[in-house]
Amino acid sequence: MRLSSDSALPAAIARPGYPRERLQPRIVHLGFGAFHRAHQALYAEKLANEHASDWGYCEISLQHGQQKIADLQRQELLYSVAEMDDDGWQGRVIGVVRQALHLQADGLAAVLAAMTRPEVAIVSLTVSEKGYCHHPAGGDLMTDHPDIAHDIAHPLQPRSAPGLILAALRLRRERGLPAFAVMSCDNMPANGQVTRTVITQLAQRQDAGLAEWVRREAAFPSTMVDRIVPAVTPETRRQLQSLLGGIDDEIGVACEPFSQWVIEDNFPQGRPAWERVGAELVSDVLPYEEMKLRMLNGSHSFLAYLGYLAGYQHISDCMQDADFARAARHLMLAEQAPTLRLQGVDLAQYADSLLQRYRNRALKHRTGQIAMDGTQKLPQRLLDAIRWHLAHGGNFACLALGVAGWMRYVGGRDEQGRAIAISDPLSERLADLVAGSEEGRPRVLALLQLETVFGRDLPDTPVFVNAVCEAYQRLLALGAKAAVAALPTHAS
Repeated sequence: MRLSSDSALPAAIARPGYPRERLQPRIVHLGFGAFHRAHQALYAEKLANEHASDWGYCEISLQHGQQKIADLQRQELLYSVAEMDDDGWQGRVIGVVRQALHLQADGLAAVLAAMTRPEVAIVSLTVSEKGYCHHPAGGDLMTDHPDIAHDIAHPLQPRSAPGLILAALRLRRERGLPAFAVMSCDNMPANGQVTRTVITQLAQRQDAGLAEWVRREAAFPSTMVDRIVPAVTPETRRQLQSLLGGIDDEIGVACEPFSQWVIEDNFPQGRPAWERVGAELVSDVLPYEEMKLRMLNGSHSFLAYLGYLAGYQHISDCMQDADFARAARHLMLAEQAPTLRLQGVDLAQYADSLLQRYRNRALKHRTGQIAMDGTQKLPQRLLDAIRWHLAHGGNFACLALGVAGWMRYVGGRDEQGRAIAISDPLSERLADLVAGSEEGRPRVLALLQLETVFGRDLPDTPVFVNAVCEAYQRLLALGAKAAVAALPTHAS
């Protein structure tokens, strides 16, 4: 039996305690992925339940996720979230979604109609780093991206997320409606600034007058989001079904109990009272973003590439290896923490709390999932910190091994010679660079040609190049497990 408002759920499952018809879809969200379902939508659910908020969501999927939107529609726009740790699972049903659309299935006109309702005050996004169609090393719009090239030529028939947002803003301007705030909830430094840059640069290519209006009228608040939400597996589904008393929920998600949301308070047309349910509203998010991207996401990437190569399927498996746990803590405190600007936070305590979260064996957070889209993630997670060390004469042995681990991973073979399925927007380019280079230092030099990842500065910096080459050679000679064990981490 499928989840619905009539489902006979166990008493322990929390469910909407408010009249759902009261909610208005004042937030349009692009990217109905697992993270959004377990994070931002949950804050709205708590506000509706505990504080009579009338802020609801219209969910939109652009390319993928057609089946999820269809399932959500069949479930009366309801789905479940389970928080899981080693002590058990806690579940609740989410009811704040008031509309759900898929760009291809429901059509562009329906999507733009939803985004141009007068009451829409916020358009938020979780489309992953690659969905912004930008150069990660510099932040500018990727004008040669096929979808962006199409959107420049056909502004009224957008394919990309920036193009769709801009088309909606164009219509709002024509109709005399105010611009909404565009809120990125993806893991990127200065994600609000990145969003502003790609949308205004795209607007400039389409219509200079529109670009000026967007710059003047639209807001692009930055955010920092944190919650570990592993990919849903068949085992997760079975456990969810059991938690729900045998009720089927095709789009339910499971996540860790911890959740954090830091938001730049810049919403000219209003916003939910997120601070009433635990979010932090601040004037500058960037220091929080840097802390999370470098200490959490950076250590995650380090563990993902090297852990995968060492044969560890999950982050919690890596934590059972004392050398990996010690290296992750050293990476956070000795190599990432010195690069941060955030004041008044006990970073040692933060690092230890992250390691405790990583040990949660119920999460089953796969190293292969975290390893996806590395060309989009390396700059902010590892390379920006390396640039700091190069400027300040610091030691970055763990960071260098993390970069080398990525290079070994994208070689497409693990240490047992098994094929690795590389999921990355530059996968074809990566395959060409790997195929055209010999193993060892030539492989490193070939991959450093990726200017969108490494920029022009790092490949021209001998200290960086030699550090990564030496780390890569250690991986070849020792294997990932022994290379991590050999790291000089005694000082942490």
